[in-house]
Amino acid sequence: MSRFCAAIFGCDGLRLTADERSLFRAVQPFGFILFARNIDSAAQVRALCDELRETVAHNAPILIDQEGGRVQRFRSPLAREWLPPLEQVSKAGKNAARAMYLRYRIIAHELMTLGVDANCAPMVDVAREDTHPFLKNRCYGSDFAQVTDIGRAVANGLWDGGVFPVIKHMPGHGRAVVDSHLDLPRVSAARSELESDFAPFRALNDLPMGMTAHIVFEDIDDAPATTSPTMMRLLREEIGFDGLIMTDDIGMEALDGTVDQRAVASLGAGCDVVLHCNGTFADRRAVAEACGDMSEEAQRRAETVLLARRVPEAVDIDALAEELNAF
Repeated sequence: MSRFCAAIFGCDGLRLTADERSLFRAVQPFGFILFARNIDSAAQVRALCDELRETVAHNAPILIDQEGGRVQRFRSPLAREWLPPLEQVSKAGKNAARAMYLRYRIIAHELMTLGVDANCAPMVDVAREDTHPFLKNRCYGSDFAQVTDIGRAVANGLWDGGVFPVIKHMPGHGRAVVDSHLDLPRVSAARSELESDFAPFRALNDLPMGMTAHIVFEDIDDAPATTSPTMMRLLREEIGFDGLIMTDDIGMEALDGTVDQRAVASLGAGCDVVLHCNGTFADRRAVAEACGDMSEEAQRRAETVLLARRVPEAVDIDALAEELNAF
């Protein structure tokens, strides 16, 4: 298998432009990601997914953020509308893990119906009283053991539906008190206090893909985790994650420099693949040139991901929805 470009790209609209098609064919990105701007009808989404996959020589994963609640790209009538995760967990009480399994098994079915086969979930950031509102109601709770159990249930629901789970935001974003889309969160807690943040990621270190956090842990390193070799070693050696590590969107303002400089810094730190979601076509082309082909280790991990693809188990989706509604 030829080397993939170390990038996952978004595209501009409902269908690919000639320039996008040409770029993707030339550089062979590992995968793609969809946003609301790419979504109109079911037939259109399936056609776009087919177009994207036809530009590359492998069965490229197509990702989406379909957490439910505020972060939900597919909405009615293409998909069910969901409570924010924290509200679903609270509503289900002692049945939270089962409820979240059912929720994400149904989400997986909806995604696969539309041609999407990777979801940026579970999000196992541990909530705190001062967690920024951009993140807080997307969390599964404030107890790391509960968050871990629910994170496993979410991952299993996606896997059973044939969808790759992408665990985020490594190694923990719950202490962020600013929005990393706009600014760089900094955490001053001592290393010894951070184990509860890291614990869910360690427990779920067998998942195929993970997404980094644009956040500084000052007691460990002064660079954001995404661009910190020290933090990447922590993810690999202490947390034990050997899956494919992708950046959070490098267009977010938590990172310094141009998007191509951010891409170089991320890969240099030890990320396997760069996620570029938004921006101009010129930005996309610059990121592609900056990323180049995957390293040998990144290619190994990427090929392992593709080999891990699962065929959805046959289930009665209406029966699962009825069970979920009873909680």
